[in-house]
Amino acid sequence: MDKLSVPIFVESRYKINRKKIKQVVEKVLSTNQIFGPVEISIAVVGDRKMRELSRKYKGEDKTRNILSFSQTEGEGIKNPTNVLMLGDIVLSFPQVIKDASRDEMLVDDKVDQLVEHGLMHLLGLHHE
Repeated sequence: MDKLSVPIFVESRYKINRKKIKQVVEKVLSTNQIFGPVEISIAVVGDRKMRELSRKYKGEDKTRNILSFSQTEGEGIKNPTNVLMLGDIVLSFPQVIKDASRDEMLVDDKVDQLVEHGLMHLLGLHHE
């Protein structure tokens, strides 16, 4: 895919596979026939930060494995660059580790699964 921007912010102590995450994003976008300039940002944070975001945006005082923040819902955003700004995906790395252990998966695979899940939300494709 040309012109895909996936800025990834990771709190320093967490090790993630950036290349694999970008491949997951590319796969989901091409499967859903989204081409052209697209930007999705991904942040990998700790439980404290995730709890703070959950409290602020969901009104729930708890941590969670993932939050997605769409840039395309509601009011249209004036975007002179014609880049489709889909939004932000935030993962709690400690929760990802717990989920991977529970599901008997590699941590990288769980990260990929959650990124795909979050991206589907940003595309407006929610749970069945």
